[in-house]
Amino acid sequence: MEVFVTSDIGKTRQINEDFYYASNPNDPVKLYIVADGMGGYNGGEIASKLATETAYNYILSNFEKSKGDKESLLSLVKSSSKYANMIVYEKSRENEELKNMGTTLDICLIYENKAFISHIGDSRIYRIRKEFMRKLTKDHSYVQQLLDEGKITKEESINHPKKNMLVKALGCTEYIEPDVTIKGFIKGDIILMCSDGLTNMVSEDEIFKILKENTIDPSKELIKRANELGGLDNITAIIIK
Repeated sequence: MEVFVTSDIGKTRQINEDFYYASNPNDPVKLYIVADGMGGYNGGEIASKLATETAYNYILSNFEKSKGDKESLLSLVKSSSKYANMIVYEKSRENEELKNMGTTLDICLIYENKAFISHIGDSRIYRIRKEFMRKLTKDHSYVQQLLDEGKITKEESINHPKKNMLVKALGCTEYIEPDVTIKGFIKGDIILMCSDGLTNMVSEDEIFKILKENTIDPSKELIKRANELGGLDNITAIIIK
């Protein structure tokens, strides 16, 4: 298994509010996390880092007793997100400057050819299998709601003025319910985890093309392309082959 990771501030932001964790290929627990923070004075930066570290510690502390069956592992990633939400929410209430801070949180735990996924927000997880790229997560955004209701087309969603408005984010409410799923991860598959700083700049067709090319580090190529197209946000990409 190969893992490539790049996180970049982009061309317009003052700080990088994205945070991530990526296991080394030889680590016993194969865990990957992407968080894209938002809100307040340094609030986004604090929220994404705190959520990532909390979820990471929760999963590592409970992995051994959860790895017996797939439902236990799915419950583990779900519970880690709920616990991270509680910690970030409590932190936001301690300091007026951190009020309303929040973050997206995507977790991917890989065990025995399966990916156990928990998702909150509009960061994304894709799986590339042969000649197909499939989005494994669904954006918790206002624009996605409009798409689901048939009020706008996919083409109209690309440049919608409220594209960045979330309807669900970690740390903004006392309780949260993440989306969770189990997907196969077999030889030849590629998993991409990324913040919306990538997907708002680079089309899915171009992302697929870059991931299929034999580049030394495709995560660097993705970030380079996002910056070439404007780099309007922080950009993070984790690629697991």
